[in-house]
Amino acid sequence: MAGTTEEITALDRVRDTVVKYGFIAVTIILFVYFALTEPAFATSSSIFSMLKFVSVTAILGLGVMFTMVVGGLDLSIGSIAGLAVQMAALTMVFYNMTGATAVVVVLLAGAIVGLVNAFLIVVCKIPDLLATLGMMFVIQGVKLIPVSGQSVTGGMVMRDGTQAPGRFTEGFLQIDRGFVGPFPLPVLIMLVLVVVSWFFLSRTKWGRVMYAIGANPEAARLTGVRVGLYRGLAYVISGVLASVGGLILVSRIGQGDVNAGASSLLEAVAVALVGRSVLGQGKPNAWGTLLGAVLIAIVLTGLTMKGFQYYHQDTAKGAVLIVALIFSYTLSRKKIRYTSAT
Repeated sequence: MAGTTEEITALDRVRDTVVKYGFIAVTIILFVYFALTEPAFATSSSIFSMLKFVSVTAILGLGVMFTMVVGGLDLSIGSIAGLAVQMAALTMVFYNMTGATAVVVVLLAGAIVGLVNAFLIVVCKIPDLLATLGMMFVIQGVKLIPVSGQSVTGGMVMRDGTQAPGRFTEGFLQIDRGFVGPFPLPVLIMLVLVVVSWFFLSRTKWGRVMYAIGANPEAARLTGVRVGLYRGLAYVISGVLASVGGLILVSRIGQGDVNAGASSLLEAVAVALVGRSVLGQGKPNAWGTLLGAVLIAIVLTGLTMKGFQYYHQDTAKGAVLIVALIFSYTLSRKKIRYTSAT
C-alpha cells in the first residue's frame, strides 16, 4: 500500500507540473519550432509585429478577465471596441475636433457603457450573459445610426450633402504607429495595462475581494463585502479597456470602419480562458491572458509564414482554446483513482 501511495503521489506531482508549466512549455516549443523552420520568424521586427498585432486582443482579453474574476462574462466587449472606433472617427472627421478630445470621448463612452452593463446586472438583476448580449446588439445598431451604416473617412459626404470638415490627426494615428525607442507604442500600452491589472488584482485589497466574489459571492456578502459595487466596477473597467483597444484599432486602420471589433469578442474570450491555465492558477489572471494572446499570435504568424491560408487560422485558434480548457478544467481537477487488489 505504501508503494501504491508513493506511485499516486508521483503521478500527482507529474500532473501538477504539467498543469502549472505545460502551456508555457507549449509556447516556447512552438516559438523555437517556427524560429528554426522560418528564419524570418525570430527577427526583432517580426516579434514586435506579432506583439503589436496582438495588442488589441490582449487588452480586450484583460477586460473579459476582470468580469470573469467576479464570476461574470462581458459579451459586449467587441461591440464596445467597435463603438470606440466609430466615436473616435465621428469626433475628428464629422465634428473636426482634436485627437486628444477623441481619446477623452472614447474613454468616457466605454465607461458609460460599462455603467449601463453594471446597472442591468447589479440593479436589474439580469444575468451577465443576457445583459451584455443585449448591450452588444444595441451598440451594433446605435453606432450605425449617425452614419447611415457607412464607414467614416476623411472627406466623406455627410447626410446633409456637405463634405466632412475634419480628418484623423497625425498625433492620433501615432497611437498605433508611434514608437518609444525600438518599442511600438501599442506594445507598451499593452504591457503597462497588464502590469497594472496584475498589481490591482494580486496586490490590492480590491483585487483580492474581486477574486473572493468570483469564488463565492454569497460568502463574500456575508462578510460585509458590497458585492454589487465590485461587480459593477469590473464591468466599468471592462468597458474602459475595450475603449483603449478600440483607440489602438481605429488609429491602425485610419477610418471608422463599421465592421471594426466584430471578431474581437471571441478572440478576447479565448485569450482570457487560456489565461486560466497558465501556471496552474485555475483562475483568470493578467499574465496568463497576455501569454494566451502571445501564443495565438505565434501560431497565426507561424502558419502564415508557412503558407497556410487564412481559413486555417480559426481552426488553429479553436485548437489552442480547446487545449487551454483541458488544462484548466480537466487536468487541474482530475483525481487519480486507485482500486486496490484484494
